[in-house]
Amino acid sequence: MDEFLTRAHFEEAVAYIRAHTRHAPRIGLVLGSGLGGLAEAVEDADSLLAERIPHWPRSTVPGHAGRLVIGRLEGQTVMVQQGRAHYYEGHSLQRVTLPIRVMQLMGLHTVILTNAAGGINPDFAPGDVMLIVDQINLIGMAGLSPLRGPNDDSLGPRFPDMSVPFDREWRAAALAAAAEAGLTLRQGVYAGLAGPSFESPADLRFLRTAGADAVGMSTVSEVIVARHGGLRVLGFSGISNKANLDGSTVTTHEEVLEAGRVLAPKLTALVRGVLRRM
Repeated sequence: MDEFLTRAHFEEAVAYIRAHTRHAPRIGLVLGSGLGGLAEAVEDADSLLAERIPHWPRSTVPGHAGRLVIGRLEGQTVMVQQGRAHYYEGHSLQRVTLPIRVMQLMGLHTVILTNAAGGINPDFAPGDVMLIVDQINLIGMAGLSPLRGPNDDSLGPRFPDMSVPFDREWRAAALAAAAEAGLTLRQGVYAGLAGPSFESPADLRFLRTAGADAVGMSTVSEVIVARHGGLRVLGFSGISNKANLDGSTVTTHEEVLEAGRVLAPKLTALVRGVLRRM
């Protein structure tokens, strides 16, 4: 679905948010399926309903609250997107990534992206957290890009570099935070698919051969827009289920949300540890 949003759309959303918060956030967090509980840790918070922000994409998926929470966490001023919209809900990729553009224009320097993902790496188990070190943009390889259409040079270059999508310094901080908290932090490559169907066994075998350690239906386009706009990016995947490589099990969204209850405390500890190091 073609939709070419302009800087004017992003600025309208920015103006609304600035008029409804006392804070000037510098770090953004995007919370995936079942992981919205991290927003409850934000102190002195201003909470905005996403549906009231001009042009903001609406999420229709259980486990995505549809709020923007702005306040203080571990001494940092943060903007927390509690739930995200997805391409499979009928939004364009430009609409899905509008919140990242808003973070860029509000002067944030870093965005921390989280998601619930299926574990492809055989060493991963439900409840593990994976530090994303790289990504496979299968949506983009099929021709769907949030940067498709006219390029606004004031937002970023026509051909952005993606050689280091996830910031090395913040990844090192995440590993240190995990060690401090006594948590095992996996590392791997995240593959982004369009969804909404879960992957077939053949899909998963293909992805494993291609080098993917986890798979989900979000994040990759947000990373691209963030890097296009000069934001530093840190990413975590909460492993919600094990890859069904032989067709012997059934994957449901309910188990994804249930895994989120186990993963949320781990991700909260990791994010807090990283923020203390920023």
